[in-house]
Amino acid sequence: MGDTDVFNWAVPDELGVPSDKLRARVDFYHQAVVLNLYDEEITTTRLVSAMDVAHALSNDLAFGTGLLPPGTIWWRNTRAGPVYAIYVEPKIWRVALQTSINKAARRFNLPLPGLIFLATPGREPWVYAVKKKPTKDTDGVYHAPLCNLHPNGRSCAGDHRYPTRSADIVHSFFTSFFTASANLSSRSVKYPRNIVQLWEFLDNKKRFPTGDLVPLGTIKDLLYMEM
Repeated sequence: MGDTDVFNWAVPDELGVPSDKLRARVDFYHQAVVLNLYDEEITTTRLVSAMDVAHALSNDLAFGTGLLPPGTIWWRNTRAGPVYAIYVEPKIWRVALQTSINKAARRFNLPLPGLIFLATPGREPWVYAVKKKPTKDTDGVYHAPLCNLHPNGRSCAGDHRYPTRSADIVHSFFTSFFTASANLSSRSVKYPRNIVQLWEFLDNKKRFPTGDLVPLGTIKDLLYMEM
């Protein structure tokens, strides 16, 4: 049996349809990708990159982003789904901090800097602060001065459920209850141990002091990081 025989289509003889001959095959090994081309009696084999295969297959694909959420400054597709980078202008946010299940939530009117939300439909966002709207990948990124964030910027959803419409994720984030039980450090120059102390200082003020932001990286780090 020839190398290509096992790939011939099994078509009933009464249909009068000739078998479809194999023209090419791609084999994915642990450390290499091999392309086999079959032309009559000649088989040509060569190494290719996975990117070459992806580009060849994508030639027949056409897709778009659809309507982007307001403030979107970039979009990319990941294994976890589409990610929308949403820039939010500096503004005063009304937030709630739940300190105890037996007490009413504390309310703050917080002036916050510009923020970038990396939003995926139905999932908790990653949140970062910036001093201005980014225009290049070397612009600085800072820890967002907020509770419920991991050191890498990923938010902790708890039992909060995020909407599947990406444009609603920012609003959903700020209407959820923040807590003071997780890691609260390293998000403020003035109050490095507890970000809630910064909230108390900023409550009802008009503007966030951007000099208090703690550096984290650059826009380039957000563009290419694994999520």
